[in-house]
Amino acid sequence: MGAPDVQALRRSASDLLVEQLAASKDPVLAYKSSLLAGLDPLSAKARSMRERIPGSPIARALLQVFEQDAKTQHHTYRKWQGPHWTLTCLAMIDYPAGDERLRPLVRQVHDWLFSKRFLQPPMTVVFPGQEDRVRHCASMDGNAIWYAVRLGLEEDRTRDAVDRLIGWQWPDGGWNCDRRPEAVFPSFQESLIPARGLWAYGRAHDYAPALEAALRVADLMLQRRLLWHRSDGSLIVPDWAGKPGPDRIHYPVQFFDVLFALQVMADLGRLGDPRCTDALGLLESKLLPDGGFPLEAPNTVTADHVVSRGSYADWGPSGLRRCNPLVTLAALAVLRAETAGHHAGSTVRGVTAHTSH
Repeated sequence: MGAPDVQALRRSASDLLVEQLAASKDPVLAYKSSLLAGLDPLSAKARSMRERIPGSPIARALLQVFEQDAKTQHHTYRKWQGPHWTLTCLAMIDYPAGDERLRPLVRQVHDWLFSKRFLQPPMTVVFPGQEDRVRHCASMDGNAIWYAVRLGLEEDRTRDAVDRLIGWQWPDGGWNCDRRPEAVFPSFQESLIPARGLWAYGRAHDYAPALEAALRVADLMLQRRLLWHRSDGSLIVPDWAGKPGPDRIHYPVQFFDVLFALQVMADLGRLGDPRCTDALGLLESKLLPDGGFPLEAPNTVTADHVVSRGSYADWGPSGLRRCNPLVTLAALAVLRAETAGHHAGSTVRGVTAHTSH
């Protein structure tokens, strides 16, 4: 007999792990893993499971934003405990849509997005002769659009934010907040999040300009196989991203790494593009013996008070060889979406597919 296929054993372990997580007492893990196992998201059972998420440890922790003093809560973008990032994280854990308790936070974010200060230097900069390259951190607008849609809390100004973001898209597709006049190329760090937000809005409202703008970002990235320079094949590492680079999984705050780039491509239906192959292979190479995936680059500090880059929530274990349940479910969702896109119900790249309804 030949040597056992190590990756095949790990994939089998992944199937077992998903089954175990589906039985978890944590509503977030139970819901996400059940969807991965084939639960119809529109079914009564799925709706019932999702309605339990506000009682999960992560959701209860994130909602401590309401316990902040007025001065602290007024800091809309505070990393990562302000209203903006609270709403982003709630959307990440599939918090149920339509919770009106969150409406004041959304309204606060929109007030911030359309404030005079937000549209002036240093937050928004336009150089003479470069009016088609507005310097702006478009990830802010992109996340705000995304969670307004996901949480069912859109306002009239959500559409205004969408149209403004489309109008600010750079000629090559994408955005950049680099205030140096010599910076004339979009930033992947500032483009993935807006693409995700515009796609979500475009799908929800059948709004072609938003869908087209998102696909322009996909084309921009696919020309680089998502993560690598065209010129020499080296890894793209944004100047301000630091180390580790985008070949490591960052979580829960996501801007540009192998997992998030593939998640956005999955949303946009582009995982079947052969230029995703190298990134998919990189992600699959991280599969651990227990069938899970690691949180390689944690970017929050769990704290019960406001601290720099803090989170009230515990996002699970980190380390190159430790399984993180939330990262595992996100990574498996990508790999199974790629599988289903090629041969629904079969096995491609060795990852068992579960057809969704």
